Amino acid sequence: MNGTNTLGEFLRARREQVTPEDAGLTPGPGLRRVRGLRREEVAMLAGISSDYYLRLEQGRDRHPSVQILDALAGVLRLDAAATEYMIGLTRPRSRTTRRRSAADTVPASVLHLMTEMPMPAFIQNRYLDVLAANRMAHALSPNLAPGVNRLRAALLDPAEKALHRDWPAATANAIASLRAEAGTSDDDPRMAALVGDLSLKSDRFRKLWARHDIRARAGRVSRLHHLEVGDLDLFCDKLGIPGEEGQLLVVYHAEPGSESSRLLNLLGSLAASS
Repeated sequence: MNGTNTLGEFLRARREQVTPEDAGLTPGPGLRRVRGLRREEVAMLAGISSDYYLRLEQGRDRHPSVQILDALAGVLRLDAAATEYMIGLTRPRSRTTRRRSAADTVPASVLHLMTEMPMPAFIQNRYLDVLAANRMAHALSPNLAPGVNRLRAALLDPAEKALHRDWPAATANAIASLRAEAGTSDDDPRMAALVGDLSLKSDRFRKLWARHDIRARAGRVSRLHHLEVGDLDLFCDKLGIPGEEGQLLVVYHAEPGSESSRLLNLLGSLAASS
């Protein structure tokens, strides 16, 4: 997150993920020296000159037109979220509109709502720090507790890794979501400190962060293995909290009538008795 050439770093990382076959090209004879597409191949497919694309990757032109970015998005097979992210890298923000660090004070009404929910629920900020959690959330995982960073726990705590049957997908999704949140926030020391710490301590984080994958804020199905009740397939929905930038109310719930619903009710009974 040095902020020096974010667009160029993104373009280079993403073209390395696209093979010639993905782009409809026939690889020539001999060993290719680069992963993914060559610069000149990206330029040809996007309908721009090789020299201009080189200037983009080198950071000598940081404000291409939206039409050029749309063409590059097609070549690099970017979805809507990643395309929006890329366009954002080329649009400088004034100091008055830069994103502030997320506040860690949860509105009392939202806190009450979360506490009364009969399913696991917690509130996190844009750094994936847990700000508040109800009893069911803590019963699901001790790491769903105020002060715990969810991504740090997932990557570094063996117990959290054992909880997630889909750990590779879950961590990849979380890292890509953090990348989307970080955006061009090179002026955010808190985000920089988190990224730096995880880069030092986790090979997986370092590898996936370098890919520049982007995930839109969206719910997913979490596949868990709880030591007390067994396997759970839970919907994980993330709801933005109005007026609180970066805060999300995260709720786990099961399909009504499913085995996961029965086991989640059992977990609730165990949490109540303890």
